Amino acid sequence: MAADTRPRIPRAILPSPLRPRTSLPPSTPDPASGDRAAPSTTGPLSSAEARRRTVRTVLAVYAAATAAHLTALFTLTSATPGAGVRERLLSWDGQLYAEIAADGYPDEIAYGADGEPLGNNLAFFPLYPLLVRTLHRTTGLDVDSAALLVAHLAFLGALFAVHALVTSLYGRRTADVTLVLVAVAQPMAVALVMAYSEALFLALAAGALLAARRGNWLAAGALGLLAGLTRPAAGALALALAVAVLGEVRRARRLGWRPLVGLVLACTGTPAYLLWVAERTGQLDGWFVIQEAGWGTHWDSGAATVDFLTDTLARGDGWVPLSTAFLLVAACALTVVAWRRGAWPPLLVYGTAMLVMTLGQSNFYHSKLRLLVPALLLLVPLAAALSRLPRRRLVLVLSAGAVFGAWYGAHMLVVWKYAV
Repeated sequence: MAADTRPRIPRAILPSPLRPRTSLPPSTPDPASGDRAAPSTTGPLSSAEARRRTVRTVLAVYAAATAAHLTALFTLTSATPGAGVRERLLSWDGQLYAEIAADGYPDEIAYGADGEPLGNNLAFFPLYPLLVRTLHRTTGLDVDSAALLVAHLAFLGALFAVHALVTSLYGRRTADVTLVLVAVAQPMAVALVMAYSEALFLALAAGALLAARRGNWLAAGALGLLAGLTRPAAGALALALAVAVLGEVRRARRLGWRPLVGLVLACTGTPAYLLWVAERTGQLDGWFVIQEAGWGTHWDSGAATVDFLTDTLARGDGWVPLSTAFLLVAACALTVVAWRRGAWPPLLVYGTAMLVMTLGQSNFYHSKLRLLVPALLLLVPLAAALSRLPRRRLVLVLSAGAVFGAWYGAHMLVVWKYAV
């Protein structure tokens, strides 16, 4: 490897490893990215070569992550009686999304013999099952196969969007590391290859943040609208885009119509679906009633999460509760690190709001890590730190992380008996 001949910069004047970089000449190494300067004989990558390199990287991470998840699932299912790998990838919410794609939504809220409301598929937002239905009807694929294909296409799109966003903020090396963390090393990354909406939401959220970063406000708004039709967590994205618009107002000293229209678009998706459910059920709070009835989900300002953490950490009973508790605490710690080191404000707000929305609700504790899969911010401090490791050590650390992440997701799908 060629020696690094850059002049040594005193650590006191190096930028924070998470502080977004400004535009740099192509030949200038970005200290925040962890990249070494290219040898002077070769010069910077051309834009075409940079695009080819990105495509190769994204495809390689997608293939390796998918193989790791499937291998872990196959290994555990082979030793465990019950459903096979394909059935596991279509389990839990995947079955409900497939039902929506095949049969549509219920017309009303059903009630039990005791007069209490029952949960139903109106709890699930429509964009993912709509895409599954469209693919099913246009290609002739069965609904289950269409659901998996849509998820994998969204997964691939999400990796491209995440890589472009993190590259623009912190450089290629940090972006490469982030891809591995997102795709396979984070707990419950397996949701990205399941018939779930996490991959689609991550693709739309990262795409919207990237568009805002580039000043493409109408594209950011359109993607934000679609994210709002995918998951209620799009409220975090709308808040992040509002911060991006405020930053643009400070920079330009005026509010242009494009940022304003983009922000309005980003705020419309989720309310539109909630109002549609209200009209369909005849209750303004129909969606919230269904969520509470079927999944025990409501906003409790984190009371259920605090009870879970204190009880689990005090008793230390069971691998899944204990690992979930430690990983949720780690997620909070990584968010604090990101704030202290000054990540890009819209990304800070997006990731923090995702964390607050996840911890502030009373939903199943064993689903919280899956809900955080698209949060992205939680992985940036770790990616920035890892990107400064020597290559051999970095490969070892990421490989170990990939083994852990793939095994953890497979364990939750095969061994754990409750919904993820």
